Amino acid sequence: MDESAILQEVVRKVVAQLLAGEGGIIKDTEPKSGIASVKKIKSIKQDPFPFDLGPAGKGVFLKDLFTLEESPRLGIGVMEMKETSFPWTLRYDEVDYILEGTLDIKVNGRTISGSEGDIIYIPKDSPIEFCAPKYVKFFYVTYPADWSNQ
Repeated sequence: MDESAILQEVVRKVVAQLLAGEGGIIKDTEPKSGIASVKKIKSIKQDPFPFDLGPAGKGVFLKDLFTLEESPRLGIGVMEMKETSFPWTLRYDEVDYILEGTLDIKVNGRTISGSEGDIIYIPKDSPIEFCAPKYVKFFYVTYPADWSNQ
């Protein structure tokens, strides 16, 4: 291994350790197995939601934890919502694990609520409304992974 490759590997490991301190993803690189570990998921920082939800959808943030190349079948990430709601029709199956706060899912005139430690399953093609009366942070898994055609 030449000096450049050694330096790159050291930098990669240091960055992974720093990320793990704040919450981050450590991916197996040598030999590449595809296995990854998510550290301190509650402290992972999200980005503003990538779709325009209008005024009602302000305060929505998410972070996909893996690319489609890394996880072509499952979408995996963290979403955070603050005093907001927005309508959504899922084109995929979704499982949400609530890390903090309360998540309300409105469907057919009813509300299904989940709080810290609860899991909510939402089947494909469900027209729902995601609601955070105050605040919620949840971990999600979708199948299939590519839901960008919303």
